This record gives sequence, structure tokens and C-alpha cells, in this order.
Amino acid sequence: MKLFLIFIIFLFYTRVDAQTLTSVYFEHNSYELNEASKKKLDSLSVLKTNLTFRIFGNCDPSGSEEYNKALSEYRANTVHKYLLGKAGNNIKLVSSVGLGEEKQINDNTTEELRGKNRRVDVFVEKKFAPGQKLTRRMLPSFFETKVSHMKVKDTFSLPDVNFIGNRHVWLPKAEKQIIQLFNMLKDNPALEIELQGHICCDYENFDGEDIDLGTFNLSWTRANAVKEFLEKQGIDPSRIKARGLGHLNPAVYPELTESDQVRNRRVELVLIKK
Repeated sequence: MKLFLIFIIFLFYTRVDAQTLTSVYFEHNSYELNEASKKKLDSLSVLKTNLTFRIFGNCDPSGSEEYNKALSEYRANTVHKYLLGKAGNNIKLVSSVGLGEEKQINDNTTEELRGKNRRVDVFVEKKFAPGQKLTRRMLPSFFETKVSHMKVKDTFSLPDVNFIGNRHVWLPKAEKQIIQLFNMLKDNPALEIELQGHICCDYENFDGEDIDLGTFNLSWTRANAVKEFLEKQGIDPSRIKARGLGHLNPAVYPELTESDQVRNRRVELVLIKK
């Protein structure tokens, strides 16, 4: 299996509901910000909600472990200093850490993928009162919506398609639903879909660790597990895309109960073509 994640460059809005992320990228062996990165960080600094920023530097595996650790720290510190000079009093920079090469989200098989590992992630979190949480509106169920009523680019829930923590293995309740998904795709051969995976609880990284594979692209491996099942049942692979969204679009945040955590360990569906 080729481990690949389409990393999200998240566009920031003036309203931050829970936690969002932006990333800036660096040239090989460099920790200098380019103009595109500065512009992206400038957009962060003007957010008005009371927010905390946490900054994490990353590297590809080109150098030694010690060199990569130092380079990732330089990258994180560069972003920290830049934001420090721009941010208003409503923004608090709570941490700046260099992770070296230990939290890579791509497999480094191409220069493009390596470039995605040469980055700094900035996590932006709204301050919540104790016990307060945000619940996302319920999406329409893919299984309960007539195909004739579906619209391209709409997002649908796949009820009960939830996963074991830190794994891309779905819970027993999901089996029946995934078979139902297969039957809908088989009976409607014009449908093309994108499966979007999600995680819970890991707010130190864009994505979670898949403990079975040792990779930090858990949301993608969950979506891809469903994709591979459908393909094995005979669905044309060209009809299905898999995408990982990490923890950036939670159904509920923060997770205060085990039920909250299960809700966030999920796969949703976007209609691409009908």
C-alpha cells in the first residue's frame, strides 16, 4: 500500500469554532520564510477571536537525526518570531516545538511528497470554558437520501462507520453499513465518491498515528480501508477517492466522553459525480 495523504492547506476565517490548522513550507535545508508563507501567516495574525497558537516544525529525512531536529526547531522558531511581531493581544503563542522527522505525513517517495514534510504546522484553537463543547450539525445520511435528490459536492454521513482508537479497523456496527454502501454503488454505476476520514483527540499533530502501520496519516488510512474493501467487492477504483482530514473537522469538540471520541473516529462521503 502506498501511504499517501493529500495534506490540507486550510483557509482561515474570521470565526474559529474549535481548532483549525495552517501549514507553511520550506525549501530543502532552509528555514527562511518565502512571500507566500508570510502572506499566509499574516492572515492568521488578524484573527479577532481569543485564540491560542501552537507551532510544530517538521523535516524530511535528508539529514541526520540530530541535524533534522535542529532544522525543524529553526523552522518553528522562525514562524514563532514572525507571528510574535504580528499577532494582537487576543492571540497567545503557547508553544513552539521542532519535531525533526518523527511526525512525517508522507512516504517521501517523490520530491513533491518530501516537500510536504518540510513544513511548520500552526494549530489555532479557540478557548473553551470548562465543560463547553461544540457539536457540528448532523449531515444527511447517504443511506437515507435518494440518489435523485443528491447534489454533486454535497457531504453525507455514513452512520455507524466508526473506528477503533488509533487504528484503521472499523467497529462491528460498521460492517452492515459498508456493505450497504457497496450495494448502493453497485446499483448506481454512475456514482463517483470521495471518502473522507477523521480522527479524534490528537491535537499535537495534524493527523493521528496508525499504530498498525506506524504512520501519522490515520484519517487517510481509515478512508482508504473502506475504499479497499469496496474495490475488493468489485467497485471500479476510479470511482472512489480517499482523503484524510485529520482532526480538523470534528463532529464534536472537545471530546468529553468516550461517545464523543467514537463519533469523531469516522468516515464521511462527498459525492463527486452522479
